[in-house]
Amino acid sequence: MSDVLLTIEKLSVMYGDFIAVEEASLTVDEGQIVSLIGLNGAGKTTLMSAVMGLHKPASGKVVFNGKDITSAHTDRIVAQGLSLIPQGGRCFNRMSVQDNLLMGSFPKTARKGAKETLAHIYELFPVLKEKMRDPAGSLSGGQRQMVAIGRALMARPKCLIFDEISLGLSPAVIKDIYHRIRTINELDKTAVILIEQDTRRALRMSDSFYVMLKGRTVLSGKSDEVDAETLKDAYFGI
Repeated sequence: MSDVLLTIEKLSVMYGDFIAVEEASLTVDEGQIVSLIGLNGAGKTTLMSAVMGLHKPASGKVVFNGKDITSAHTDRIVAQGLSLIPQGGRCFNRMSVQDNLLMGSFPKTARKGAKETLAHIYELFPVLKEKMRDPAGSLSGGQRQMVAIGRALMARPKCLIFDEISLGLSPAVIKDIYHRIRTINELDKTAVILIEQDTRRALRMSDSFYVMLKGRTVLSGKSDEVDAETLKDAYFGI
């Protein structure tokens, strides 16, 4: 059996008096692809933002690679090997593509091999090598998303969190990016968490899944075994 890489145990997140995430739990094994699906506003992004140290949990526990990171700062979490690719790419638009990528190599563990990692990213995304000197703001939406993925890879992560990266992109670009995610998972043995609203795409891509509804994880299982009606009921809260 695979070793557990990430454990989220009964994590709750508050926005003032509002409970955004309530005792959500999730487990990711090494090299596994896990989809986190649910309606817009279900708490998926908030949960992963808390895991990354961007929001302070009200309660619960996060353990990554055997270490408790519940109260860790984001830079320490990234250095441990957990990286987030946010919605929309969020590149530094005035900086070149290559400088955007190199920004991801700030952890000490990543700096020594930055040159080799950069070459690997250019193999994964040849278009970025062609445009390495262009400002990131001049790229298409899909290309900016590739830059964001490459920047996260520069930190040499053990696990990547993709936050609805398909939003606003054409079907052809989405298909291409998901193909690259599969390649990253298979070649680098990098675990992947996919935050998605598209259940079909998420289930086709992942080994296991979790459904969030109103801040809670309400259903989980193997992606190729879930019953469509059971999934629908959990997704919509029927």
